[in-house]
This record gives sequence, C-alpha cells and structure tokens, in this order.
Amino acid sequence: MQRILNLRPEIIEHRIPTPDSRPYILAGGPDGCVRFCGSGPGQIGRLAPENGTIIEYPLPDPTGTPVGIAAGSDGTMWFTQSTAHKVGRITMDGAISEFDLPTPRSGPNGIALGPDGNIWPAQHAIGKVARITPAGEVTEFDGFAPGVHPLVPTATATHVWFSDSIASRVARVDMNGRVTEFATPRPNSGPRAIVPGPDGCIWFVLAAGNAIGRVTPGGEMREFPLPTPNASPRGIVVARGDEIWFTRNLINRIGRLSLDGEMLADYQLPTPSSGPRAMVAMRDGRLFVSQHDAGCVGEIRPHA
Repeated sequence: MQRILNLRPEIIEHRIPTPDSRPYILAGGPDGCVRFCGSGPGQIGRLAPENGTIIEYPLPDPTGTPVGIAAGSDGTMWFTQSTAHKVGRITMDGAISEFDLPTPRSGPNGIALGPDGNIWPAQHAIGKVARITPAGEVTEFDGFAPGVHPLVPTATATHVWFSDSIASRVARVDMNGRVTEFATPRPNSGPRAIVPGPDGCIWFVLAAGNAIGRVTPGGEMREFPLPTPNASPRGIVVARGDEIWFTRNLINRIGRLSLDGEMLADYQLPTPSSGPRAMVAMRDGRLFVSQHDAGCVGEIRPHA
C-alpha cells in the first residue's frame, strides 16, 4: 500500500557561483555549514544554512574530481579526489592538505568517519578500502571478493559498511579490516548511497534495480520497489526521526519512505532535469541535496 501525503515541504535552490560545478556528495561540518564536492572545477564548497551564502575553495589540482566528503574526528572535513587518487583534508577556514594512498590509481570515491575516529575511503578502482588516522597514517584492506569495487561507505557504532554498485553487494568491515559481504537479492541492481537506519538496519538505494534496499546486521536483505520505473535512486538519508528520504535522479524527484517500506510522499524539484544525487540531513531537520546537473544545492524544509 502507498499512502501519499500532499503537504509539500518548502524547497529552496541555491545556485553555485562557478559554472558547471557538478556538486556531488554533501556533508554537515562541525560549524553547522554544509560542505559539498564540486566535481567539475575541482572545488570544495561551503554553504551557510542561515543565509544560503556559498564559498568555494579551489583544490591544488583542478582536475582531481572531488567526490566524497565527510566530517572527521579532528574538526576538519575529509574528501576524496577520484582522478587525482588522493584524499584531502580542509579546515573550517579553507586550508587544504592532501594525502597520497599507498596503491597507485586507486580511484577513491565515497568516504566516512568510522567509529574508531579514523576516516575510511572506498578505493573503488582497486577493490580495497583504506583507513586514515587524523595524523594521515594510511592502512589499506583488501579482503573483498574478486570483482568487488566498494563505492560508498557509512558507519555504525561498530563497523563501516560499503556498497558496491558493480558486484551488487553490501559489505560490512570491522575496525581491523575484516570484511563480510552480502549479495543483493537481484544481481546487477546497483547499490550506491547507504545509511544506518533507526531500526538498526542499513538502508541503501538500488540505482539500477529501482528500489530501496534494507539489510539487517546479520545480512538479511529486503527490497522495496519504487512506483515510477527507471527513476534511478541515488542519495539516501534518515529524516524526521524514522523516515527514509531519497533522491531519484532520472525523474528529478525526492521520495519519502516509512521503515515498513510504505511510500509516504513524493516531491518534484523546482528546476527541471536537475539531476539530484546525494543528500544530507542537518541537525535542525533541514535536508540538502546536490543537484548535479543544474549546479545547485537544494534545501528542503520539511513541515512539522
């Protein structure tokens, strides 16, 4: 059953000053601002939620393709550079430092803060994940099955979880690098963005499978098909305490799902074909979404 709620949230779009900025993953910073990766010009952006002001910080290599970003335990933001094959760190005032990864051409993609206080990037191109201490010490782990390419991580109180859109798996990694993998019910369903839910399960989008997935800590999987075909869900967050919100890239919409898999609501973004990708939920309840193809960051203010 699908119960559609008609009360539309307020949606504001903040245009990024640099043309063709192609914003990708977003994250909340310790200062309450939203940071995002400008994958086009090679920049890290900062959006102030109180007034929508955007400041952009160019990276040393403008072709480095920043993709993933996360707040670290050291009061800074850490980010990946997919084509520069590096991990970077940026302070709240924009000072940037970079760290090489041991394996060349590793193609780091998503990144997350682990429960151990270290940063964990997915090394998508080589089928590994890395652990980076706040001091910049790097350890790589390669306990994945052949053909696996970890893409996007998230963290629980005990593990870091990774999606793999190519091998169609979700993996759990403990703080010593031991890997446990779970295949999706349908092959080639393309799991991407991933988030821990309030029910103790891990929730993720199935971009090619056009569904939202859920896996228990023990590996039991369930899929919730989406009502519109070929929508390409891409970003996912928990909002309003117990709801799953997600983007649908190809139809330019934001969806809401209950923890039972019931579709609660469906919202069109103002700019057509804006290519919504990642989402982040802020502490005050506002949501932000990267509108990759329109060069905007969308702000969603849910009604109480």
